[in-house]
Order: sequence, then C-alpha cells, then structure tokens
Amino acid sequence: MSPNGSDRSPRRPMRRKLLQALTAGLVLATATGCTSKDFPRLGMPTPTTEEAPRILSLWQGSWAAALVTGVLVWGLILWSAFFHRRSRTKIQVPAQTRYNMPLEALYTVVPIVIVSVLFYFTARDESKLLSLEKKPDVTVNVVGFQWSWCFNYVENVPGSTGDAKTDENLDAIPDRFKKDFPADAGGVYTCGVPGERNPQTNNPGPTLWLPKGKTVRFVLTSRDVIHSFWVVPFLMKMDVVPGHTNAFQVTPNKEGTFLGKCAELCGVDHSRMLFNVKVVSPERYEQHLKELVEKGQTGYVPAGIEQTTHEKNRETTNL
Repeated sequence: MSPNGSDRSPRRPMRRKLLQALTAGLVLATATGCTSKDFPRLGMPTPTTEEAPRILSLWQGSWAAALVTGVLVWGLILWSAFFHRRSRTKIQVPAQTRYNMPLEALYTVVPIVIVSVLFYFTARDESKLLSLEKKPDVTVNVVGFQWSWCFNYVENVPGSTGDAKTDENLDAIPDRFKKDFPADAGGVYTCGVPGERNPQTNNPGPTLWLPKGKTVRFVLTSRDVIHSFWVVPFLMKMDVVPGHTNAFQVTPNKEGTFLGKCAELCGVDHSRMLFNVKVVSPERYEQHLKELVEKGQTGYVPAGIEQTTHEKNRETTNL
C-alpha cells in the first residue's frame, strides 16, 4: 500500500505505457503489406535460380541470430531499467557487484561463439556459390562501363565466325576462364544505349537473355571504374573491377523478365546503370542469338581494361 493509503502501485502507469509501446510496435511490424508467403523472406525477392535459396537461407539464419541476440539484449536493458530503477521511498544505494568472473567470461565467450558460427556458415556457402568446377552451358562476358552494360554471348552461333579464345577484344579475360569457352565461338553481343527500354516491362536498360535450366557463367570485366553486377532476384551480386576479372555462375529456374542494376556507386550517372534479365526456354534463347546475327551484332565488343601485373602474375602461378 502506498504512503497515502491507496493500494495503487506507482509502477502501474509505467507498465501501461510500456504495454502501449509494445502494441504500437506490433501494429507497425504487421502493417507493412507483406503476405504470409513474403514474411519468411523478410523482404527479400523470390529466388529465381537454383543457387538463390542457399543465399536466402544464409540471410534468414543471420537475421534469426541477430533477432535472438537483440531480444535478449533489449530484454535485459528494459528489465534493468524498469525493475531496478530508484525507488521513491527508498534512497539507499543498492548492493554493488564487481569483478564477477563467471559473468565476464560469459559475455566474452558467447560473442566469440556467435561470430564463429556465422563465419562457418558464411565460408561454407561462399565456397559453394563461387565454385567454378562445373563447366558452364552458357558463358556471358558482362562488360560494365559508364553508364551502361554490354553483354558478349560466348557462343558458337551459325553466321558468326571467329574464336573467343583468340579474339583480341577478349584479351582482358584471363586464360583460366577462356579454357572453358566453346571451340570456334564467333559470338554475338548486345550493348545498352541511352533511352533503351525493355518492350515487355518498359524498364530502362539493355536486356540480357538467358536460357532456363542451363548453368550460366558470368565473366565480369570493366572498361573504366568499379561497378557491381546485381540481378535482384538472383540474390547474388559481384564487383566488376577494371584490370581484375571476376566470375560466378548460376542456373536460372524460372522464366520471366527481372531487374538488374549496378550496386556500386560508380559516378555521377550511377542511377542510369540499369538492365533487364529475360529468362526464356533454351529454344527461344537460341532463336534470340540468331536474331542478333541477323542484326549484324556478331563478334565481341572490347571486354575492358587489360589485366594488372598482379593479375598476370596470379594467372601464371595458377597455370
């Protein structure tokens, strides 16, 4: 009972405010317009490649660990703030505890365990996602430049003569990638031009065509500065670095037209570096390559800046 004879506890108004704050937070979290199918992805796009679910699972695990840690930390902070605040009737200093070795060991060991677990799963999935052991069915040389993209389809297309392994326009690509190029691949290309839009979606930028169910290797080169090749629903992006060739491969498993963009601030018109990815049946993909031949877009556009000395040395060591 309080000093004035009332049985009303002074803590009740504070608890009521806390309950109201939690209710408001719950309403904000659930009023985002997401469906029950979207919620497990926590805002991530629907995966459209065979590799994307692995990336999504890694993010989900990281978010779950962060949420558990956050709830624990927030809970302890709120608990200590509300239930160990200074009493209105008692003014004495509470008992002080110092040098609690078990507690200090706990908050040293637990973060190390958390980081170690996250590192293990990240290293495991990264090694799998960046593996190039499987020979690709399709190879595309992605060329980034200010302020658009070119796509060299390294394919043996009827009507296009040449050899990608010896073509001087592809000199910037190291031999370790060229060894998997098809023999006598004359190739075709497409390049972005200002004002270009996809006819189906009206989204700006050039359109990269890919066959469904085929393993596609992207060989990334740049003509000027660092860009980043990101196909949003692939859940995968990689830097496009001048003088240093990167590569990764995916297997698209859903047809459709998807958004792509540069994910690296590359200059004043960075926002213009958009593109589209159109995943179609293998038959329609082959037909598109023939259409590029008919348009006269045969051969390859220059891939980019020559390899740096460091890259050349690494190439010699690997070979």
